[in-house]
Amino acid sequence: MQQDIWGFLSRFLPFLRWWPMVNATTLKRDFLAGLTGAVIVLPQGIAFATIAGLPPEYGLYTAMITPIIAALFGSSRHLISGPTTAISIVIFSAVSHHATPGSPEFIRLALTMTFLAGAYQFGFGIARLGSLVNFVSHTVVVGFTAGAAILIATSQMKHVFGVEIPRGESFAHTWGDIFHELGNINHYVLLVAIATLLVAIGIRKLSPKAPHLLIALIAGALLALLLGGEQNGIRLVGAIPAHLPPMSMPDFSADTIRQLAPEAFAVALLGLIEAVSIARSVAAKSHQRIDGNQEFIGQGLSNMVGSFFSSYAGSGSFTRSGINYAAGAVTPMSAIFAAVSLMLIVLLIAPLTAYIPVAAMGGVILLVAWNLIEFGQIKHLVHASRSEAGILIVTFLATLFLELEFAIYLGVLLSLVIFLSRTSTPDIAVLAPDRDDPKGKLVRVDNKPVPQCPQLRILRIDMSIYFGSINHIQNKLSEISEIQGIKHILLVMPSVNFIDVAGAEILAQEAKALQEKGGGLYFCAMKGRVWQFMAYGGFIREIGAGNFFDTKPEAIHRIYERLDRKICAECSTHIFYECQHDPKLEAATNA
Repeated sequence: MQQDIWGFLSRFLPFLRWWPMVNATTLKRDFLAGLTGAVIVLPQGIAFATIAGLPPEYGLYTAMITPIIAALFGSSRHLISGPTTAISIVIFSAVSHHATPGSPEFIRLALTMTFLAGAYQFGFGIARLGSLVNFVSHTVVVGFTAGAAILIATSQMKHVFGVEIPRGESFAHTWGDIFHELGNINHYVLLVAIATLLVAIGIRKLSPKAPHLLIALIAGALLALLLGGEQNGIRLVGAIPAHLPPMSMPDFSADTIRQLAPEAFAVALLGLIEAVSIARSVAAKSHQRIDGNQEFIGQGLSNMVGSFFSSYAGSGSFTRSGINYAAGAVTPMSAIFAAVSLMLIVLLIAPLTAYIPVAAMGGVILLVAWNLIEFGQIKHLVHASRSEAGILIVTFLATLFLELEFAIYLGVLLSLVIFLSRTSTPDIAVLAPDRDDPKGKLVRVDNKPVPQCPQLRILRIDMSIYFGSINHIQNKLSEISEIQGIKHILLVMPSVNFIDVAGAEILAQEAKALQEKGGGLYFCAMKGRVWQFMAYGGFIREIGAGNFFDTKPEAIHRIYERLDRKICAECSTHIFYECQHDPKLEAATNA
């Protein structure tokens, strides 16, 4: 009884599953990992909020609220949620169509979109749709991320060069404006940006574990001070409010929801893809099992709750999650410690952000954008497959030149097209007995050119039979029966995991066609659930129960009895055991 109650509670309160792991040792390790994460996310949160078109403090608010909820209701012990670059650029792209970035209206709409995205994610989790992200090709994610990185870098060029460029312009128009303003570059601003970037790169190479972004921002602030600061056109970020995330209220009016719902769906998809992909990547190292559905619920709740605490849409962070694991985190308490530590840091040093130059932030964001591009993966994909390379390029260009939310939908559509194209042409192997094998093992004739029976073809289908693949299978059956003149076809199906109604109907249709010619379509080695589907659907009765067999030897033995003995008598191959030990056939052959 007690176990049943515990199981019921842990289903709705997943943190009860890992709570027994918490002890003095794990708390110490989680605290140190969380403190490291808090130092890292401080400059990242400010940078990501800038990318999203929000005041800097909103990135920190997101890093305070989102990780706690996601840690309590997710399934990963090491995933750290919060603001991310890709979602930040999507938020900016989507909301900037409806309001001026940085304005109260922009903030209100961004929070509303966050709630809607969380509601989508939570709904997917409740509906047990956690496997949906498996259908989004990694190639699409790589292409979209690379495109987003270029957009992020483009958005910072005005801060790096110190020139005025209108907000909200397209990628091409922005670069046109940049080239037009090259003669007006503020060299003081450019020097601060480049120096910050170089310091960040240098620190990361010299000491990978050091908070290189934070150190680089401090160096940029000192350099700006030496160069005269605002007197020479070096604008500053401004002080961040030294308080905890204030309460907020998304706009739930029907017009606003109708306006933002499609774009929020794109944010939800991107967030789920990021979170589950990162969680599984870290879990592969920690040997932990990830529940996709629970991760959907955790991400959804974190965004829904966060929208009431001035947090915009967040997801899993690869950088912070990887560092969290490398720093020795054991339980999700590390994410909670990171959020609480960040709160304390903000309360203590928030006024110091007034000295951070916008150009220094631009330099840091350029490095963040560069790190987003997976050059190794891109090189591998380009060399591995032309189709994958084409999908990568299409997604990349769509991200640059189309609306970001449409680029995400296009990526999902391309992923489904890839899946359908690959499963619509299952491998159909033609098998025949190997004379060199004492047991007559069946081998692929394209691997070893063994003789085949002139009356019977044995095919092995190595993928599911459904509406997308049945045309390919039907063409193969028609080729054998009509062009090769074979009336008996045996389908060996141990690798077929699924048959839908359309596939079963076509198989029944082909079986009738072969029966009318005096032959038959036979099946063997079916999996239990496939056989049950065929039986419950009435397809076994329609085709004929005598055409279904449990094993290949049984199938060949029974089919052999139905072959034309006149053709058998003229055959010189005698590839089956039955051929070689048939007294009547031997007599006919000797006569």
